Parts: sequence; C-alpha cells; structure tokens
Amino acid sequence: MGKVAAAREPPKERRRVRAAQYVRMSTEHQTYSLENQKDAIRGYAEVMGYDIVATYEDPGRSGLHIEGRPGLKKLLFDIEHGLADYETVVVYDVSRWGRFQSIDESASYEYRCQIAGVRIEFCAEQFANDGTVGSDVLKAIKRSMAAEYSRMLSQRVFLGQVRMARMGFHVGGIQGLGLRRLMLDQFGQPKLILARYEHKNFQTDRVTIVPGPPEEIATVRLIFRLFVKSRKNEPQIAKYLNDRGILNDFGRPWKSHSVRRVLTNEKYIGNNVWNKRCTKLKTKVAYNPPDQWVRADNAFEPIISRQLFDKAQQVLKSLYLHISDDEMLATLRNLHKRHGKLSCDIINAAPECPSAYRYGAHFGGLLGAYKLIGCLPPRKSHFIEIDRRLTDIRHRVIEDLLVAVDKAGGRASQAPETEIIRINGELTVALAIARCRVSHCAYPRWSSRAVREAMPDIFVLIRMQPGNLIIRDYLIAPMHEIVGFKGDFHVNNGMKLDAFVFRSLDPLVALAERTFVGSAT
Repeated sequence: MGKVAAAREPPKERRRVRAAQYVRMSTEHQTYSLENQKDAIRGYAEVMGYDIVATYEDPGRSGLHIEGRPGLKKLLFDIEHGLADYETVVVYDVSRWGRFQSIDESASYEYRCQIAGVRIEFCAEQFANDGTVGSDVLKAIKRSMAAEYSRMLSQRVFLGQVRMARMGFHVGGIQGLGLRRLMLDQFGQPKLILARYEHKNFQTDRVTIVPGPPEEIATVRLIFRLFVKSRKNEPQIAKYLNDRGILNDFGRPWKSHSVRRVLTNEKYIGNNVWNKRCTKLKTKVAYNPPDQWVRADNAFEPIISRQLFDKAQQVLKSLYLHISDDEMLATLRNLHKRHGKLSCDIINAAPECPSAYRYGAHFGGLLGAYKLIGCLPPRKSHFIEIDRRLTDIRHRVIEDLLVAVDKAGGRASQAPETEIIRINGELTVALAIARCRVSHCAYPRWSSRAVREAMPDIFVLIRMQPGNLIIRDYLIAPMHEIVGFKGDFHVNNGMKLDAFVFRSLDPLVALAERTFVGSAT
C-alpha cells in the first residue's frame, strides 16, 4: 500500500539553475551572429532547466586576445569578485570563448571561473564539459582548431591584401595630409570620398588615393620646401606650422615625428607602399625590412614632384642614417647631462639628436633607450610602465563608451585636442584614470589630475584595483565638485562629494540616451 501511495505522489520539481550567457562576434558585418548564438543558448537552457539571468556581449571583437573584449573581462571580474549571481556560464562553442593562439591562455580563463565556483558549458559542442579525460582532450583539439582557423584566415587575408596592393589599390594605413581615400565600385567607377573611420561597403569595392583639399596640398608642399630649400629640420618645421595655426591630418599640433611622416610618405609621388610593418594575429608591431614591402609605383596622382621628394630623402640620409646605435646613445647621454632630464620635446628640439621616434624604433621605445644610458631609476621605470598601461586602459574605456552611446541611439564624438567627449551635442564628459595606492592602514586611495581646462559637465574617474590591472569602479560627479576637491580620492568619496560610484558606465549611457530622447522630442 505504501509503495502505491508513493508511486502516486507527484514528482518533485527540478531546481532551476541560474546561468549567464556569453556571446561574441568577430566583426560588425556578422549582423545576426549574436542573435543566433542567443537563440541556441536559449534552447539549450530550456532543455537543461537553466534560467539565463545575465548576458555578457563582445560585439565586433576579435577572439585573439582578451584585450579589447570588455564583455569577457567583466565576466571574469564579476565571477572573481563574488558579483556573479549564477552557477554556470553558457557559451555557444569553444571558438566563441576565444580563438587564442595559445590554448593555455584559453584554458586559464576557464580555470579562473572554475576555481571561483562557476562552470563553463558549450551548448553547440558534441561533448559535455564535465572534466572527464575525453571532454578535456576534445576541448583541447577544438581550441587548437580555433587557433589554427585564425592563422589560416590571417594568411588568406594577407595574400589578398598583397594582390590588391600590387594592383595599386589602397588596402590599409593612413593616407596622409593632402590625400583622400576614394571608394570605387567593381567596375572602377568612383562612388564617394571616405571620411576618417569610414570603410568600403562591399567586398567587390576598391579604394584608391586621390588629391585632397588644396589648402592641405599647399601645406605638404610647404613642408618639403622648408626642409629641402630652407634647410629647416623637423622640430623647426613643426614650430613654424604651429605658430601659424596649421594643424596636421589628425587635427592636432605638429610634432617632429608627424613632419617626418610627411617627408617619407611615398604616396605623395604616387607610389603605393604597403606591409612596412606587421601586426598579424594582433601581435606586437614588427617593422619589416624593405625587401618585404609590397610596392606599386605610379599608382596614384602625385602632388609632389619626384625630384623634390628624392632630395628630401637624401637630406634625411645625410642627417641620420650614418649614425650608429652607439653614437645615438652617446648623443642622448650628452643631452641628458646638459639638461639633467629627458623627454620627447627635449630630444626633438636638439638639432644634434635624431628624433624621439627614431630612438623608440631602435631601442624598443624611449624607455629602452633611457635604460641603456642609465638615466632612469628602476622605480621611475616601473611607474612609466604603469602610466603606459593605464593610458591604454583609459583609451579603451573611451572607445567602449563611444560605441555604447552609438548603440543606445545617441551621438558621441571626441575632441582630439582636449579628449573631451560630447554627447548629443549637449553633454560634455571628461574621463581620467587613477592608479590605486594602498596606505599603511591597507585602505586604497587614488590620485589624479582632473581635466580642468575644458570644464566639461561631468567628470568620470576610472579607479583601479590594487595592482592596477583591473578596473575597480567609476566615480561620476559634476565637474564643479572635482574642481574644488583637493587631495586623494578615497572609497567613501561618493558620499563626501555630490558623486556616484558605479561598476560600469551603463548609467552614463542611459543618461545619454535620455538626453537624446529629450532633445529629439
């Protein structure tokens, strides 16, 4: 009787598992990729009894490196800092997790989730990611296949670019002041002039170089005349142009290396030269020897005579190419003794010294040259490396904010001279970043020089975790609060100031969206 009663009892409802989903697509041209991944994950979750409670996205992001993938970095941050209110993360397949060139790197990110108590599952793979020997072997094979696919795709793309460059088409790089990119259709008919950051519409389109505005062409010719005929060097030419309010092709004041970029650009005599440097598979930039350059002479309409250009190259060779590395370091050492310090401006202003750019190219950056002449204490070297890393992080945050505002339906632009972001033509935002310092009482604090010159409406301070590798939070406040603030920022500044502290910039994006809607109505 007891068995019959037990058999009639309704089965216990299976506990629903809280899960997050991570989706990624490589390029913005894969319009439906993210939605297709979400549909597959949704079906998998229904079968497995999962509730998707969080979504992490990396739209238009390469899977080769974790840098530039804010979605994956936020996922790891939430999991490792106890902010994840879920037990598992569902990913479409191994390649969506990443096409890391080292399968150990891919495994390390998954392992960091596992030791924090969150497992990773792949809904479209033919194996269960359950830690068995069979699944681990198949997963390693899949990771190797994903990495190999990226290598093969990179090689195919490279060969196609080589072919286009040899045919005289522009396949990448900066065209230069006084030049513009013209998009052609498959029949070679002009379509439109491409603005900065614009790209061709279809694979059958091609891009060529044409002369730009007359005033820019006149500036280019002036630079060559000053260098060849007036015998002014790059720092002197930069000062000459800046004194007259003439900006470079980025809309910024001239520096020695930007003048050098004009003097060595063969596009001004109609030559298409490509593959001077290599960044395959998102690796560190490597400069190729001249025999690996891809050339197509007389591919464009010239704006500088070949005779004038050749004379400029002869002057450059006579100035710098005979100097050995030892002589360059000796000159830099003497300059340091004379000034007691070194900087890009000091090096570029010294007529006996090659440019700071040349030192950086020869010795792996200016920091490498400083170390070789013994003018940089180890502590200062350490802080320079931190500053360089923080600058990169800040630029990525700005880029992510611009993209997020655009996706929210707003308009965002950045002023190149002040780096102030203007949203919807009304709201101005300044972003600064601060390294974390831990006091002797183990309390974190941050110091930063706020952007006061342009006086934006809102100030955002990116506060780092101890170690300065991971973003801790964002302190957002009206600019007038920051201008009057003195001293270091502490954890409780959000209460002392009329400020708010957030884990992301989503509230700022929402504010931009409301501003846009309000202005539209």
